[in-house]
Amino acid sequence: MSSSLPPSSIPLFDTVASYRAWRRKAFDENKSVGYVPTMGALHEGHLSLVRRSLAENDLTVLSIFVNPAQFAPHEDLATYPRTLPRDLELLSQISVTVPDGVRTPTAVFVPAVSEMYPSGISQNTQEQKGTFVEVKGYGHQMEGRTRPTFFRGVATVVTKLFNAIEPTRAYFGQKDIQQALLLRRMTRDLLLSHPEPHNLFIVPTARDPNTSLALSSRNAYLTERERDDVAPALYAALQAGKTAWEGSATKAECVERAQAVIENKKREVGDAVDLRLDYIEMNDPESFDVVQDSVTRQQWEGTVSGKPVILSGAMWVGKTRLIDNIILGDRHTLGIVE
Repeated sequence: MSSSLPPSSIPLFDTVASYRAWRRKAFDENKSVGYVPTMGALHEGHLSLVRRSLAENDLTVLSIFVNPAQFAPHEDLATYPRTLPRDLELLSQISVTVPDGVRTPTAVFVPAVSEMYPSGISQNTQEQKGTFVEVKGYGHQMEGRTRPTFFRGVATVVTKLFNAIEPTRAYFGQKDIQQALLLRRMTRDLLLSHPEPHNLFIVPTARDPNTSLALSSRNAYLTERERDDVAPALYAALQAGKTAWEGSATKAECVERAQAVIENKKREVGDAVDLRLDYIEMNDPESFDVVQDSVTRQQWEGTVSGKPVILSGAMWVGKTRLIDNIILGDRHTLGIVE
C-alpha cells in the first residue's frame, strides 16, 4: 500500500497487481465478491449499495476513483469532492449480520489516474490516445444530449474496473438509471463474465427523508436554501409528470405538467437562486428513444406489454447540475431490486 494513502482499518489497494493478488485468494477460496464502484464523497446512497452487497456476497469491494474521462473540459473534475479519509471512516462503521456472522467491507481499490490510464488521459476526446469503450446508439439520448462524451468515459472506466475487480455481482444506483442500463448492455455485448449481465443490480435511489431530494455527492455544492427548498423541485416535477401519466394524459402533457412545477419554483425564488431546467423527458428503457408526444399510458401498455417508461430530468441549481428519474410501470422488469 502506498504511504500516501490515509490510515484505514479496511485493506486498501492502489495498484491492479496488489488487488489481483488478493482477488486470487478469493477465487481459490470460492468466495463471492460484491462490488460497488464509486467516485468517493460517499453518502447514504452509496452505503445502501454497500449494505446490499454485504448481505448477498462473502466479500465486498469498493472502488474510489474520480474518472477524468467522464468529465468534459468545462465540467467540475478539479472541484469534485474528494473526501477519502471520511469515506473510509464511514465504511468502517458499516456491518450487516447474516446467518454465518457479521460482514463488513473487505477491501477498497483506490488507484491513481496513471494506474487506470497507462496511456495517459485528456478530458478532450480529440486528444485522447489508447483504448476506449463506446456503447454505440445508447449514449446520445437523455443525459447524453447534454453530456455527449460522458457515457464513453463511463463505459471505458467501468470496463477497466470490471476487468480489475472481477466481481461476482455489481451494484449501481437508480439515480443514474441510463448509466446502469447502458452498463448492463455493455456487459452483455462484451461477453463479460465478471459480472454477468444478470448480476449487475440496480438499487432504488436513496433520498433525503424530509425533502425526497435524490442523494448525490454534488449536493455538497448546494447552499442550505438551494438544498432544502429549491433542489427538491426536480423530484416534485417528476411526481407531477407521473400523476399525469397515471391519469391518462399524453406524454407531451405529462412533460408540460412537470415543467410547470419547475417554472413555478423559478418564479417563487426569483433572482435569489439561479434555477434552470435542462430537460424533462420520457424514454423507452431499452432503446432510450423518446416516447412520442401523443402516446398515453394505455396506448403504451397496449403496445409494449410490461415495459415501463423512464421519466427523467435534469436541472441547474446555481452552479450545481442535478438529475433524477422515476420509473413509470413495473421497475422490476429493469432489474431494479428492492
